[in-house]
Amino acid sequence: MNKTLTTLFALAVASVTAVSHAQEAKGDVEAGKQKIAMCIGCHGIVGYQASFPEIHKVPMISGQSAKFITAALVAYQKGERKHPTMRGIAESLSEKDIADVSAYYEQHGKTGAELPAKPGREPSVQVAELLKKGACVSCHGDNFAKPIDPSYPKIAGQHADYLFVALKSYKVEKNANVGRNNAIMGGVAKQFTNAELKALANYISSVDGDLHVVPQSRFR
Repeated sequence: MNKTLTTLFALAVASVTAVSHAQEAKGDVEAGKQKIAMCIGCHGIVGYQASFPEIHKVPMISGQSAKFITAALVAYQKGERKHPTMRGIAESLSEKDIADVSAYYEQHGKTGAELPAKPGREPSVQVAELLKKGACVSCHGDNFAKPIDPSYPKIAGQHADYLFVALKSYKVEKNANVGRNNAIMGGVAKQFTNAELKALANYISSVDGDLHVVPQSRFR
């Protein structure tokens, strides 16, 4: 299974890289700053929780890769990520809007601190085996903060409850409002029980990363 996943990862990287080069729009940070009104009501509030499809903290996106944010928003537009609110927001954005917003959040609150090559906190034996089984570092990097392609997300330090919900969503099928259509992540997530996915999420969230929430007032 790991050999098959490794092959699929390599093919996916080649495909994603080709698409990103073909469709890449240059983002403008200052322009993006004027286009985030719909974002800050959730992503700009420390501790903010969503209630769909279950209660969980909204993901941290400040410090995330611009190419990943772009890829995620396009996936919401296409319905490959099934979340009614996020799809509605994504569909309201032009290609240039997405590029600008993505550029803004990539640099938002950057500290310039260099992360270690590998997590300082070692996983338990159980989690280490789960990480190996899922070949997680093959895409997300040894420290889960330097993906092999910038269109893949940084996940180190991301909220555990969000990671758990996101991982479970790749197992959902034939649901109009919940789920994510991604062959690679679907193949990974379906190997694990929900309890195992929670263990993975809890460990990855404990690792130091670039992601954070920069408080922003929605009344600007």
